[in-house]
Amino acid sequence: MKQRQYNRNGVNYIVQGEGPPVILVHGIGASLHDWRYLAPQLAAAGYSVYALDLLGHGESAKPEDAHHYHVEALYAHFATWLEQLNLSAPPAIAGHSLGGLLSLLYALRHPEKVNGLVLINPFYSPRQLSPLLRLVSRRPHWGEKAMRLTPQWLIYALSGWDVDTAGRQPQARQQIALDYKRASPYFVYITREVPDLTPHLSGVHAPTLVIWGERDLSLRPSSFPPLLQALPRARGHAIPDCGHQPHIGKPEVVGRLMLEFISQLHLAYPYQPRSEGENTNRFMGQPQRSASEGLL
Repeated sequence: MKQRQYNRNGVNYIVQGEGPPVILVHGIGASLHDWRYLAPQLAAAGYSVYALDLLGHGESAKPEDAHHYHVEALYAHFATWLEQLNLSAPPAIAGHSLGGLLSLLYALRHPEKVNGLVLINPFYSPRQLSPLLRLVSRRPHWGEKAMRLTPQWLIYALSGWDVDTAGRQPQARQQIALDYKRASPYFVYITREVPDLTPHLSGVHAPTLVIWGERDLSLRPSSFPPLLQALPRARGHAIPDCGHQPHIGKPEVVGRLMLEFISQLHLAYPYQPRSEGENTNRFMGQPQRSASEGLL
């Protein structure tokens, strides 16, 4: 299926397919290529798929200052892009890891503009981090130096430790290694001040699907069931023998789960492209609410 690529206002993104909109948001150190297996499935099923490179990643803008690399800067970059798309209806938003955090923030701040959420191994609290990543988050200058010095071939080799990438074709691991090296080395500073969204999760009223790998080495797998309990309208699916990147390691499983969930959203609230100026809340089937008071 034909894919269109754009680079506007410092945001590199692709569009594939026609139909109700679905937004794909990658995690830290990655790029829109993370969705290379999943996006075609969604487009073939009749959805307009939009995937971007976050600030400092892929082919999007890369500020040469560590102070730009924090959650609010990435959120502003993402949210501005999403607003400028001028979509015909509120989208379903799928986010992986850090992309899950940005998706949750958007749903808290703009509930009327989200049709549903798909959170894949989502990063929603610093307490989820593995001991190694927690150390890096406290001393990001170490991680920055490591990213500058580590050759791409070594990142490729290390990616084989993850159960999701070990069994994939070599080009998948090569893309992961390339994405780490072409991202700004300052991306490691993003985790130093990640907000804990736990107290605000009850304010996320969008229907939500949470998918996670039971062998995640980056975020504690035990952190995902409590997320399900805290979200008012969530369902979940744990994938065995799967790590931090199920959309890469098990794209057929993730694609099936996503399509079932998104199709149910549109059965309940059929897709009707809005006319200009129309209130998007008619497509939501949920009350319009302000963001959780005091968030960030």
